[in-house]
This record gives sequence, C-alpha cells and structure tokens, in this order.
Amino acid sequence: MSAHLPLRPPSALQYFASLVADDGSLNLLEAAASIAQDAEPRLDVQQVLAEVDALALTLRRRLPADAAALHKLRALNQYFHQELGFAGNVNDYYAASNSYIHQVLRTRRGIPISLSVIYLELAQQLGLRACGVSFPGHFLIKLQLAQGDVILDPFSGQSLSRDALEGYLQPYRERAGIDDPQELPLALFLQNASPRQVLARMLRNLKEIHRSAEHWAALLAVQHRLLLLLPEEFEELRDRAAAFEALGQHAAAAADYADYLQRRPEVADAALLQEKIAWLRSQGGAALH
Repeated sequence: MSAHLPLRPPSALQYFASLVADDGSLNLLEAAASIAQDAEPRLDVQQVLAEVDALALTLRRRLPADAAALHKLRALNQYFHQELGFAGNVNDYYAASNSYIHQVLRTRRGIPISLSVIYLELAQQLGLRACGVSFPGHFLIKLQLAQGDVILDPFSGQSLSRDALEGYLQPYRERAGIDDPQELPLALFLQNASPRQVLARMLRNLKEIHRSAEHWAALLAVQHRLLLLLPEEFEELRDRAAAFEALGQHAAAAADYADYLQRRPEVADAALLQEKIAWLRSQGGAALH
C-alpha cells in the first residue's frame, strides 16, 4: 500500500498566478486582495471577499428589486462614502497599506485605486455597469447609465464634469509638450481599464513605494507578481534583476539581466549590461548578510 503524500497548499505566488492566468476568469477583487499576502502571508483572502459580499448584501436588501440604475448609484455613493466612511488617506498617502484591500476595509482609508476596487465590486453586485479608468495621476471610476457615462473620483466620491477632467489632464498634456488638446483628446483617457490593467497599476504603485524606500525584498515580491501578470513586459524582468542585485542575489540577477538582453538585444546600454552580467557571475552565489 503506497503512502499518501500530504497535499501542500499553493504558495501566495502560485495562488496569484492561478488567479491571473486567464482574463476570462480573472476576479479583480480576489487578485487585488491577494497582493497583501506578500506582507501578511497568513491573510485569508476568502474572508476579505466575504466581508465585501456582506457589505453588498446589506445595501441590496435596502433597494427594491426594480430600482433604477441611477437610484442604485445614488444609494451606493451615500452608503460607500457617507455611511461606511470610505475616503482617501490624505494623512499617509504613500503608505503601502493603502494598497492592501483588507487594510482599506479595516481603516476605511485608501488611495484611489484600492478604493475603486472595493467600490467596483459593490457596484457590480448591485447590477451596475461599472469599470475603472486609468486616468493619468488619479484612478477614476466610470459608470455607464442610460443617461450617459458618470465619472466618479473614488477619493472624494464627487462626480467629475468634463471641464474638471480637462483641467486634470492639462498638466499631463503640458509635460508631453502638447498644445492642441485634440492631439490627446479626453476620450482617449476615459477608456475602460481591464482587471489586468488595474492590477498592474496597483502593483506599480507598490513598486515605486518600495523602490523609493529601498525595501528590496518587498520590491522583489512585487516584481515576481508583475512578471506573472505581464509576462511580455520585459522591462519588468530588468527591474526584477535590479532587485535581485540590490539583495546580493548575484546569480539570479545575472540570469534575469541575460534573459532581458536576449529579449531586448537592441537596448542602448547592451554592452554595459553584458559587463554587469559578467561581473555578477564572477561573484558566485548570494551575498551573506
């Protein structure tokens, strides 16, 4: 009789990989909540989902079955921002915890994109047509109603007019050297963001937070996820190599730099990267700390 090997649960990274493997089945809330497992490995993501489901159920029970979309939207905005008290974390905007869904649920404070992930799930459970919008510098929410699209600022709950959106976009156009607004029309920046795009923006926010703070281990964890999410974004491979290098993991850094060069042989600093790869390989294994 053969012995039965114990079944091991998937690692946090394996779990994330399974969640983002296919666009058709990608659950934005679940994948977004799982990102926090890098910081809190014992986090129960299913409990996070259940908490959001409970919030949605409370609101659904208050609404008549035949409630119009506009009525649902008004009820959701009042519930989310006034009753539950979700708002932007203006006191500690760049804290990594603002990107962790379970922490945002606990504190009712977050950044636009994390607030949006929760809001979008509630909206969808109410039957509203809602999606995220990767607007420059500030993530937004778009609700598609029979009367037309409504653009919301998840940070404040305000509905944004076309003039307000044009005003937010103008500094971006100026930095790009664009004088004619028609060269970068507003509609271009109000397109629906896919769940994969939302997750990529969340992870890149964390990436900048950890890189600025020189939290290399945390940065490496984010890079692993970005490469699972965006396997064709080879610049993320180079950035993971840099994280490995900062951690003294020379062999892993050399391997990622070499893989990057193989995929991007035309980069301007290819010769310098070849020298770096040779040096990293000469250092042997990981440095001792």
